[in-house]
Amino acid sequence: MCCNGLHMDKYQDALNYLYSFVDYETSRQVRSSENYDLRRMEELLACFGNPHLAAPCVHVAGTKGKGSTAAMIASVLTASGYHTGLYTSPHLIDIRERIRVDGRLISQAALVSCVERLRPEVELINTRATYGCLTTFEVLTALGFLYFSQQKVNFQVVEVGLGGRLDATNVVWPEVCAITTLGLDHTEVLGDTLAKIAVEKAGIIKRGVPLVSARQETEAAVVIERFCKRHKAVLVRAGVDIVCVVLRECKSAQFLEIKGRLGNYSVELPLYGRFQRENVTVAVGVLEILAERGFHITEHSIAEGLRKVRWPGRFQLLCRRPLIVADGAHNLQSAHELKAAVVDFLRDRPCDKRVLVIGMSSDKDYVAVAQELADLFDVVIATQSRHLRALATDKLAGIFANTNATVMTAPSVPAALDEAVKIGGKNALICATGSLFIVGEALKWARKPNY
Repeated sequence: MCCNGLHMDKYQDALNYLYSFVDYETSRQVRSSENYDLRRMEELLACFGNPHLAAPCVHVAGTKGKGSTAAMIASVLTASGYHTGLYTSPHLIDIRERIRVDGRLISQAALVSCVERLRPEVELINTRATYGCLTTFEVLTALGFLYFSQQKVNFQVVEVGLGGRLDATNVVWPEVCAITTLGLDHTEVLGDTLAKIAVEKAGIIKRGVPLVSARQETEAAVVIERFCKRHKAVLVRAGVDIVCVVLRECKSAQFLEIKGRLGNYSVELPLYGRFQRENVTVAVGVLEILAERGFHITEHSIAEGLRKVRWPGRFQLLCRRPLIVADGAHNLQSAHELKAAVVDFLRDRPCDKRVLVIGMSSDKDYVAVAQELADLFDVVIATQSRHLRALATDKLAGIFANTNATVMTAPSVPAALDEAVKIGGKNALICATGSLFIVGEALKWARKPNY
């Protein structure tokens, strides 16, 4: 067997091993807060000298926008001269997207090496199962910290996976925390009210560690303020202490002025959508706190880092003729923001037809998402991803039955997009949305010739 074939076998073996554990992202298993216990993460990380504590850290939680915000912070830290690790979830196409250093994905060889180092300790902990068995996400999180330590990063930006209080990432002791916009999501684990969800998200707040919060609904804001007071944590509020002003927009970027506590920043942000203005405000709030804490972050590095940020799958333009955008709007709040972004986007870009390609996970509020988007599109193509929790196309299509749109179904995302292009023609807007799994498959489709 050739060396490359041997390497690919080892890489596939490593992936198979990672997915051999309970994986709540891809399975139909019911999630419950009883399934989570940080002590098994601490037990695993202690075996490797606590790599999660080896470098300063920023910890980012939230219902929506936390990945974009984390990516912005990491990009600025890299532009400021810091060797920066970024840990996010889920991935769109390649699992290695979750673990990056200075924007570069972990290599396949490095992932294999880290799995081989983790494996004996993981097996021992799962055999004892003192605090329950490690999950796929927990092993991946430990792998990320181990890789960052091996790479000798001097900053880590870590996105919470689910909730905050019991999330595997909540073993860090950050320089600053952030909570992006909160909404009703993962209610089976986090609670069915904004206040209950805010309690779980606020679980990342540590004593004396500053927090930057996006604008929140009153019931969530009250909880966050209470937690900050309890932990003597300074609270910086986006939209109040830091304000974003839109200067102009173009096809490739938003030009903004961020009025911060320490200064004003002229920003060229290559991410589209109103919601990114909230995220960038939170990011600047975090970066100003780091500057106050003695880290070398300047007005220039903030502008440079934000200009270079890349975060696929969030109102991402895949094609210009026809206009094809992909966005992972998987809950009502995200769907509302997507709708506003589409309206803004089309204001100076008239189109002949608007086509929605949508697929949802069965554990999401797909009725609310569908109803929010229905009146914006002439044609709706209900489809499904290859994910085990994907909602059946017929069930999703039925929600649009009483709208004015022409409703169709397609068995897969590529088939749906092919049909959308055929129906819409060159002067259409096609929007692929409903979940990040749909977005990932849309990105793969867009790699075909001519797209």
